[in-house]
Amino acid sequence: MKLAIMQPYFFPYIGYYQLIAAVDKFVLYDDVNFIKNGWINRNRLILAGEVRYITIPLSGASSFLKINEIDVQVGDGWRRKLAENLRHSYSKAPYFTEVNALFQEVLFSNENRIGEIAKESLTSVCKYLGIETEFVHSSTMYGNSSLGGKERVLDICARENAHEYHNLPGGRELYHEEEFVRRGVELHFIQPHMEPYSQFSEKFQPGLSIVDVLMFNSREAAKKMIEPSTAR
Repeated sequence: MKLAIMQPYFFPYIGYYQLIAAVDKFVLYDDVNFIKNGWINRNRLILAGEVRYITIPLSGASSFLKINEIDVQVGDGWRRKLAENLRHSYSKAPYFTEVNALFQEVLFSNENRIGEIAKESLTSVCKYLGIETEFVHSSTMYGNSSLGGKERVLDICARENAHEYHNLPGGRELYHEEEFVRRGVELHFIQPHMEPYSQFSEKFQPGLSIVDVLMFNSREAAKKMIEPSTAR
């Protein structure tokens, strides 16, 4: 079993999906504290010719609340605005029709919690690309929220009988190989690779939301771009 654990992000960059594609099961860490100005409710696209944030407005967001406790702003005004911004900026992209439909399906879903909307943005892209990784929620599976940091990660690995734990490069500061090996788990880090592709920008802008990747690349090409590169 190859396992990864991450907070749910809203249509994140390609490296996040490379992590998903590298594992058998992906744990959505939705019962940890919300991080303001992070990637849970926002990401970046090229809008009106410039790299700008697309942001889901939240209601009562606080770093004292868990991700799965936070609601999005009531009403559809912000949803319509995000949809119109995407249409205005990407309507001439080669794969706009199908990707816009995917984006709107997530945006106008019946979900009102940011954690669930972010999850939908992940699973919908995986379905679109044929990535079959299994998703589970930390809030409903393990009953170990009293643990913290690497101890909780290692506990989840043990409960899932995971023999490999995969993470993005930022995890190098948090996790050490020896601690995982002692528990019978190999620690791996995904090195994100962001190949240039045609955009509505004179200079290639790496690390934008996966939506930008999908707008300019076929499903087959995008899936190939997501094939992970693993480094120890």
